[in-house]
Amino acid sequence: MPQTFNTPADLLNHGFDTVIDVRSPAEFAEDHIPGAINLPVLDNEERARVGTLYKQVSPFTARKLGAALVFRNAAAHVEGPLAHHEGDWRPLVYCWRGGQRSGSFAWMLGQIGWRSDTIAGGYQTYRRLVYRALYEAPIAQRVILLDGFTGTAKTEVLHRVATLGAQVLDLEGLANHRGSLLGRMGDQPSQKAFESDIACALARMDPARPVLVEAESNKVGARIVPPSLWKAMCAAPRIEVTATLEARSAYLLQAYADVLTDGDRLRENLTPLRHFRGHEVVDRWFALIEAGDKPGLTRALMEDHYDPAYSKSRTSIGAACMAEVDAGALDGPALDRAAQAVLRIMDQTIET
Repeated sequence: MPQTFNTPADLLNHGFDTVIDVRSPAEFAEDHIPGAINLPVLDNEERARVGTLYKQVSPFTARKLGAALVFRNAAAHVEGPLAHHEGDWRPLVYCWRGGQRSGSFAWMLGQIGWRSDTIAGGYQTYRRLVYRALYEAPIAQRVILLDGFTGTAKTEVLHRVATLGAQVLDLEGLANHRGSLLGRMGDQPSQKAFESDIACALARMDPARPVLVEAESNKVGARIVPPSLWKAMCAAPRIEVTATLEARSAYLLQAYADVLTDGDRLRENLTPLRHFRGHEVVDRWFALIEAGDKPGLTRALMEDHYDPAYSKSRTSIGAACMAEVDAGALDGPALDRAAQAVLRIMDQTIET
């Protein structure tokens, strides 16, 4: 009997041995249930071919071809990646909306003797759960923001706090983006996949304990922070990490050494700021790039752009700072001490 779930947490606690996504590789790549494996019963071209037949010829013709392809591909999966499973294996199968693809594959697995089942409504059900959690319902956990000027090593502090056992939501990690003009945007996940990772990360967290999130804008690279989380972030108290301008400049030189050696890319990233900072300011940055003055460039970027933008953003949001943590020299020992201080502050919020 198809399995029903009411929240992302319910789905993550499904109790089956393996979750199998039988949709095409393209569908799987856009988004899927975290932890699922992709065993497509129709590949990208086959799915398009069946769909064309359905529209241009007849549903019967499309289903007949689809059945042949589905069982042919399913047989290859049974002989290949599934061959090692014993008789007590319990797979949970889903497709786009819990229809013929997942039903056919689960039926075949059941005929072999495996205790297979499907997700009622398939991926569409899962997507509705994610949407409800991040667009309609408030975030269950109390959010605390880790804030501070650019160059205060907030991301490193965040990671160190996580290793100490705190609940942490790493948006930059989930979005695969270093959130800065100096940062590098890698191959970012789709918006749906980004939201899946957020929803499932929060679903695994204890609502009685706070969750630490690095202060971001409402976009991390090209990915948008979903509304419920953004609302919680805007209202959240902040722990501000502080450091001297000299320490921050030295940290940026080390953290973004790869970017600071690529003059062409730097100019490309900074050119759009002419509209906001003016030609004179950006031309001065370009002169520092041309001269190879990396310390001068990082300092100028903070003084001319990052620090004013940070101050303006914090003022407009009306963010409350609950505590400050001095990160000192921003080296390893200093960042460890900063992480421990942040954790103590978070623990105090639980006690109160």
